Amino acid sequence: MSHSGVVDAWRERERVARRLGHEVTSVTAQVWDEGGRDVPLEPRPGEDVVGVRTLGRHPALFVYDPLPLWRLLGQDWDVLDLHEEPFALASAEVLLLRALRRSRAPYCLYSAQNIDKRYPIPFRWLERWSLRHAAAVSACNSQAAEIVTRKGLGGRAVVIGLGIDPEAFSPGPVRPPSPTDTVRVGYAGRLAAHKGVDVLLEAAAADPRLHVAIAGAGQQEEDVRRRAAAPDLAGRVELLGPVDKAALPDFYRGLDVLAVPSLTTPGWIEQFGRVVVEAMACGTPVVASDSGALPDVVRGAGLLVPPGDPAALAEALGRAGTDPDLSATMRSEGIARARDFDWDVIGGDYVELYEDMAARGPDAPTRPPEVVVVAYHRPDLVRESLTPLAHLPVTVVDNSSDPEVRAICEDLGVRYLDPGRNGGFAAGVNHALADRAVPGADVLLLNPDAVIDETGIRELHTALRADPRLASVGPRQADREGRPGRVAWPFPTPWGAVVEAVGLGRLRQAEDFVIGSVLLLRAEALAQVGGLDEAFFLYAEETDWARRAADLGWHHALVPEVTALHLGGATSSDSTLRETYFHASQERYHRKHFGAAGWAVTRAAVIFGSAVRSLVLRGQRGRDAKARLVRYLRGPLRLEAEVRPTTGPDTSSRP
Repeated sequence: MSHSGVVDAWRERERVARRLGHEVTSVTAQVWDEGGRDVPLEPRPGEDVVGVRTLGRHPALFVYDPLPLWRLLGQDWDVLDLHEEPFALASAEVLLLRALRRSRAPYCLYSAQNIDKRYPIPFRWLERWSLRHAAAVSACNSQAAEIVTRKGLGGRAVVIGLGIDPEAFSPGPVRPPSPTDTVRVGYAGRLAAHKGVDVLLEAAAADPRLHVAIAGAGQQEEDVRRRAAAPDLAGRVELLGPVDKAALPDFYRGLDVLAVPSLTTPGWIEQFGRVVVEAMACGTPVVASDSGALPDVVRGAGLLVPPGDPAALAEALGRAGTDPDLSATMRSEGIARARDFDWDVIGGDYVELYEDMAARGPDAPTRPPEVVVVAYHRPDLVRESLTPLAHLPVTVVDNSSDPEVRAICEDLGVRYLDPGRNGGFAAGVNHALADRAVPGADVLLLNPDAVIDETGIRELHTALRADPRLASVGPRQADREGRPGRVAWPFPTPWGAVVEAVGLGRLRQAEDFVIGSVLLLRAEALAQVGGLDEAFFLYAEETDWARRAADLGWHHALVPEVTALHLGGATSSDSTLRETYFHASQERYHRKHFGAAGWAVTRAAVIFGSAVRSLVLRGQRGRDAKARLVRYLRGPLRLEAEVRPTTGPDTSSRP
């Protein structure tokens, strides 16, 4: 679903998906303004595309006619690709209709926004909600992917570029430049201040060899025309106006070099640069600004210059247009780079994303899970934990780089990874996930102070695979004396903190998630949700992961038939430090999932409850309440920053 799908070429990814055997319905605007002109939807014969009326013309401020969408969303879809920005009104409209229709189809969004903007209310709220529940975001540049992840994306961000038709944009005959020739420089795009056309003209004025052909229109057209008529440029600038898409390949092939002089501004930087790929595919060397997404797109196949620097631009254009060896190298490398953006490649990337999103189904375990243990010293506990797992693939990530832990792994035939730092439990797990011993297998997270045998793991695995909705399962846990510990908990919320503060915590008996000391994760959920958030140095990282999975429709369960031994913090002797990290992670979790306002409610509730308890309770419980009161008055994250050492504390053991 995309308003820009009104352009025939932009529906090519759906055609690729159909060629790969998938059923795809395209939904787009009936008419949309593309490049300053209204483009009507013109489906090809037999093409499954639905045109919907729209109200509004701005990409972020328009809405669709809800009636056709209501009917469409009532059908049974495996995946919904909502190719709009997370903050757009159209995204909010579609997701509201999806909720009213009670559709459980996972959805992905699209983002090109590579500036971290704080939008006004309600767009900020719409963005936050849509990202939290999205299975994925396809981003056309890496900065946009990082931003949506930082803003709370529940699923994963995948960078997928914009596609081109390799048959239309293909190399022309080789025209080796001569050092004495004039250099025909081209520009294709809008005539707007942020596009840097004035910089290009100043570069041309500085080098009389440069003759410029400009294809495009826009609000800066009169300024460009006046500058082009100046004596130092007279006769060397050709204004072609808008060039039809079908004529662009010949335009590129007629150039010695294409200039993409985009600027970096406070409110805009280049988000992709499709003209770069089109020109390279035609065999035309490219000189672009080192700005926004352009370096990622060019990736060594062209020349980059500082944005807004006419002298540097003139020098690079002159080199690319007159040096035969450089021109030949840029041509061949540009053609090779452009192949990464063929529609078959881009469409295939989308199909892979869709298949990952839809990969949920009941099945019996066919291969054992991979066990991941994050260790920090205590080789005695590591040995006890690993000994029952002789027939399973096990990876130990040693955050302490301890030779004794390495020796035990070698003795037991266990795979040993040393990250070279103590980045925390989440970082340790992600280190193992990035270097899988058994790619695609389910993953058992196991504390080194926890013990479970292979029979128990098989029972956990059977329970996980019996229910396609389950993202994780965990066993009951007990200490050496057989005393049980609670392992299934409700998700922390500001409202829950208020309930706890007034002494009604016993009413919160929901089992929303299972703690991570012994936790079996489903491979498909890992692929969709992603790894653990490394901002959580210690504690609550599994809570955050479970919450993100739940936001995407997954569930978590306790398997009461299985019991594991868990000593609970046996690898750490500093209870004060553990408390510091525990409460700091609570603040981090509440800020991430409920914002500053949600954290303010939670903090106030804990302060109130701790103050009352410090007055009415005696002994150690009263002292603990007073310590918690002081901690929350000062701020848990602030206290964590004061005590967190460079190497970090023990990150292998959590309650």
